[in-house]
Amino acid sequence: MRYGIIGTGGVARTIADRLVALGHEVTLGSRSKDNEAAVAWAAQAGATGHHGTFADAAAFGEVVVNATPGTVAVEALRAAGAEHLAGKLLVDLSNPLVFSPEGELTLDPVNTDSVGERIQREFPEALVVKTLNTLTAPLMVDPSRLEGEHNVFVAGNDADAKARTVALLGSFGWPAEWVIDLGDITGARAMEMTMPFWIRLMGAFGTTEFNYSFKRAR
Repeated sequence: MRYGIIGTGGVARTIADRLVALGHEVTLGSRSKDNEAAVAWAAQAGATGHHGTFADAAAFGEVVVNATPGTVAVEALRAAGAEHLAGKLLVDLSNPLVFSPEGELTLDPVNTDSVGERIQREFPEALVVKTLNTLTAPLMVDPSRLEGEHNVFVAGNDADAKARTVALLGSFGWPAEWVIDLGDITGARAMEMTMPFWIRLMGAFGTTEFNYSFKRAR
């Protein structure tokens, strides 16, 4: 398949590398066509890796992945173009992290809204599914880095879009039974609100290589 990735940071490049390794074609999109990170990534990715603007990536992809920070996600997707998102699965990985000059973390939006919901409202013809925002990039594409069962989440309004996302996660190594469906796109609120806890855990563990594992009563 063809994937368009909005963003050029570490998460974007990790997802792009995995998709190319799986045999897909990927365009990494940035604000400018000559973005240094995107050009360098495409050069090492081979014939199936490309770079371009946000609009180039969104137009190219049969599936679009938002890998920008949550604070700029809607703006970046506006630059990608609503016409390039309409009718497509739009996988949102973003988190609304805001750090004060002193390093204190807050979220914006929070409680009664989420980045996932804002994206879905802004682009009502896109099929937005929130996933993978609750863990570090290497684990997103290789859950076997941790022993045993651990969990990832999906939330979105369209059942078929969520099923397609679960299949994508499966290609990354996530068994379907490890994926927890949190319902419609309002489930993105809970997913995004785990991040202050995640960052505290990162400090306690001294690593980003951990994840949540949930046990249910029989």
